[in-house]
Amino acid sequence: MDSLNFVEKLFPIVPKMSGTCVISDKERRKTSFGMSVFNLGNAIMGSGILGLSYAMANTGVVLFLVLLTVVAVLSSYSIHLLLKSSGIVGIRAYEQLGQRAFGTPGKMAAGIAITLQNIGAMSSYLFIVKNEFPLVIQAFMGITSSSGEWYLNGKYLVVLVSISVILPLALMKQLGYLGYTSGFSLSCMVFFLISVIYKKFQTPCPFTDFTLNSTAVLTAVTNDTHYNPSCTPKMVNLNSQTAYTIPILAFAFVCHPEVLPIYTELKNPSKKRMQHVSNISIVVMYTMYFLAALFGYLTFYGEVESELLHTYSRLDPYDTLILCVRLAVLTAVTLTVPIVLFPVRRAIQQLFFPNKTFYWPRHIAIAVTLLTLINLLVIFAPNILGIFGIIGATSAPCLIFIFPAIFYIRIVPKEQEPMRSTPKILRGP
Repeated sequence: MDSLNFVEKLFPIVPKMSGTCVISDKERRKTSFGMSVFNLGNAIMGSGILGLSYAMANTGVVLFLVLLTVVAVLSSYSIHLLLKSSGIVGIRAYEQLGQRAFGTPGKMAAGIAITLQNIGAMSSYLFIVKNEFPLVIQAFMGITSSSGEWYLNGKYLVVLVSISVILPLALMKQLGYLGYTSGFSLSCMVFFLISVIYKKFQTPCPFTDFTLNSTAVLTAVTNDTHYNPSCTPKMVNLNSQTAYTIPILAFAFVCHPEVLPIYTELKNPSKKRMQHVSNISIVVMYTMYFLAALFGYLTFYGEVESELLHTYSRLDPYDTLILCVRLAVLTAVTLTVPIVLFPVRRAIQQLFFPNKTFYWPRHIAIAVTLLTLINLLVIFAPNILGIFGIIGATSAPCLIFIFPAIFYIRIVPKEQEPMRSTPKILRGP
């Protein structure tokens, strides 16, 4: 029996408590298993994939793979802890787990971490829109240089995209409705990955000596890759930029605020079924992350930039495939923003309106306020690496590693599972 149903039978008042986010079966059992995988996968996948080649360049292939695996496994295990804690108390909101574990301070800490993390994530997505959208328009219109046209100004374009695309999707009442846009967004990122792999075999090495002609490509593929030291991948590499790797990886795997809302709307919900959704999403994203990082790194080696698409611009800014890739990435990150906005809005409602029922004006006002704040951050942010580093080093580790563990320890009774018991350490849902 689902633990939530058990709790509801023991405590009939629970479904009536607006602050617990426990809702009726009719309201919550709407999203299919596949759509839930799309939603969670889309919540994991985002701008972080563009920084992974840079991370690999500054750690080496083997060390990067080890770190990627560790972060992915810990991410999956911490989701298990969240689902286990949620099942014990019948709560399906991250902030309410914090309140159950530590009272108001726990609720505040979880809400603030979710807000900072997801605002940082949405800012990074829109930062890509600000940088890449003008280049796409410029290339498709055949404009070689900008003379100040408004439609080539990234600041105006990011506001336009936010109002025309993101805001209508963010105003939807339930997360499950975004399953189709999530699937399309993931297909765009698959196209990005295929293109990264393809360009590796079309780009000569050394990258700095590149001239766009078939002779250079042929020479690079047949000779330079084997003899030039700069074209030899490093298995382990430690330098001043290596410190960014863990924050970038942590940032790339944060999906935990979205787990419980997706669980709430999952059809035929159970902890085992939701864990399968999480595991499939993480495995798919893990594979895509590693392949994108590897082939991006093997294309540019030490010349790779913190934002991979920028590096491709140095090859040929008007390359048709790269333009299509830019458009696909722009579509993917734009469609991801509404999904990431949902947990932030939920966190704000839990912090400031915990006992209020759903109210459309408040629902709309929070979305508009958040998008306005994020647009201001994007317009004035210096670079995307700063966002990866700050968020990945602060709120991301809390949401992935720290909070799920301490919530679990506090919520699960010691009489049921002692601290040193095998189930408390290893057992899945």
